Amino acid sequence: SGPVPPFTQLDVEKKYSWLKSPRYDKAPMEVGPLARMIVGYARGNKAIKAIVDDSLAALKVGPAALHSTLGRTLAPGLESKICADHSMELLDSLIANVAGGDLRIHSGDTWDPKTWPAEAKGVGFAEAPRGMLSHWIKIKDGVIDNYQAVVPSTWNGSPRDRDDQRGAYELSLVGTPVAVEDQPLEILRTIHSFDPCMACAAHVLDADGNEVVQVKVL
Repeated sequence: SGPVPPFTQLDVEKKYSWLKSPRYDKAPMEVGPLARMIVGYARGNKAIKAIVDDSLAALKVGPAALHSTLGRTLAPGLESKICADHSMELLDSLIANVAGGDLRIHSGDTWDPKTWPAEAKGVGFAEAPRGMLSHWIKIKDGVIDNYQAVVPSTWNGSPRDRDDQRGAYELSLVGTPVAVEDQPLEILRTIHSFDPCMACAAHVLDADGNEVVQVKVL
């Protein structure tokens, strides 16, 4: 039901967003296929560099074009191809290991809840398709006492923080030209390139802060 207004603990007149503002080393980060492709490219990963260079050559653009709506749209397809190729290598390795008696791929020693401590806390990190995903948990008296997930769209959709730093969505839209104000396709195209895991809306405002159009995206 929530508190009854007027609120004393919330400044509802200056509300910005309900999202968290995760930061890495106090800086906002973009996560996802594009981030992984850029990091891999910069580190000289052979598979990534080869497929990225071929794609950029076909598009007749340089590496700088990666950090854009074009690059963000291209990256998931390139990453899928790389993962598909690598998965066959992993399968061959798995078959060889199991055939050789190496069964460490699965250990059931810790699956029995009776072996778990009554109090514990931990965190798990993984690269999900949309980007960096982490789950944080605290167990007390054998039950979950606190649980939190920081998902990829939380990183990318992060609102401004206390230092007024913008998140990835906002930064990607800075300087984006809009040909038709009441049909902001350019804005939608850029936000779509992040594959946001949420319902969102694009608001186009004029120089005085008046709303020109609102486009809801489900």
